[in-house]
Amino acid sequence: MTIAVGDRIPEATVAVFKDGIQTHTSTELLGEGKVVVFAVPGAFTPTCSNRHLPGYIQHIDDFAQRGVKVFCLSVNDAFVMDAWGKERGIPDSLVMLADGNAAFTKALGLELDGTKNGMGIRAKRFAMYLEDGVVKVLNVEAPGEFKVSSAEAMLEAIDG
Repeated sequence: MTIAVGDRIPEATVAVFKDGIQTHTSTELLGEGKVVVFAVPGAFTPTCSNRHLPGYIQHIDDFAQRGVKVFCLSVNDAFVMDAWGKERGIPDSLVMLADGNAAFTKALGLELDGTKNGMGIRAKRFAMYLEDGVVKVLNVEAPGEFKVSSAEAMLEAIDG
């Protein structure tokens, strides 16, 4: 079952790379305050690298002014997420969240089967806005689209 507006985020193990791999629960990292989580199907992939992540880098201060923490989620390992963040020059306030086994993505019901393209299970492209762990906005892209999960769309939804 796919998570919906009004639902509390599920608990699963995720990782970040900061002085080595650190594991956390999703509720520990995302369950307090105002949070945006945007998910990409894969680090270093064209749309993710050239459009999705750059928009959040460009608007990170706009989120901070609203008191919103921003997390980039992908079904990749923490080493890959760290390398991608460094290669893209992300600011320290944008957290690269690794869901290496897709546990959190599956708990959200937002997995994408990319096995026919050699990618295995991945996250659908989406963005959600949480307040104290409760989904207030959930924007899931149609396959091959990039419209509703952009930084601009999320800022508009938060302000609306």
